[in-house]
Amino acid sequence: MTLPIKPQPPTHWRSECAGRIMHLWFFKATGTALFAGIFFYSYFALLQSPVYPVTVMPTTWVDDHIALWPPAFYFYASLWLYTALVPALQKSLLRLMGYGCAMGALCLTGLVTFLFFPTAVPFSPDSWPADAGFSILRKVDMSGNACPSLHVATASFTAVCMHKLLRDMHCPTWLQVSNWVWCALIVYSTMGIKQHVMWDVAAGLVLALVFAYLYPLLERRLVDK
Repeated sequence: MTLPIKPQPPTHWRSECAGRIMHLWFFKATGTALFAGIFFYSYFALLQSPVYPVTVMPTTWVDDHIALWPPAFYFYASLWLYTALVPALQKSLLRLMGYGCAMGALCLTGLVTFLFFPTAVPFSPDSWPADAGFSILRKVDMSGNACPSLHVATASFTAVCMHKLLRDMHCPTWLQVSNWVWCALIVYSTMGIKQHVMWDVAAGLVLALVFAYLYPLLERRLVDK
């Protein structure tokens, strides 16, 4: 007589998150840092030495109605923490590599666009307030490489991927909602500190949607579900 197999209780979402973060943590941390280093080197090389004439992006009525709000800088800067969460929560090497390829292709698309179609926003960094965060941004980013906004593209793509991860781990609704709120704040911040205009944001959203559609196709090829 075969005894029935007792079903195992589902893993609590906190334990699931912790286990995923600790899995391959050193490889994830170094890989994320290396990815960021390569990206920033390429980004700033194009920013400081554009190959073609720079086009100033036109503004819209949306830009005219969004006032400069200096505290939005901190939402803007939080992107680097936000985008690190998805690779940290990947549960296998294949899934991690698949996500890295998708995010890398998204960033590469933006960089190629900046190479052949360099753009800038019409707002001068000299008009920004004397805030510590703005001082760093003024020295580093120079309001170039505007369209598409890679801040918007990477944040939106991260939000889509994070939503799937949180849902698969059965995370509570408040955490899933927080994911989208964080993304929305980053998107807003790009215009709230006058680093981008509405057209940049729209192009960034389109870029994110394209890769949000392509990524599951790539993942299915790499991972046997």
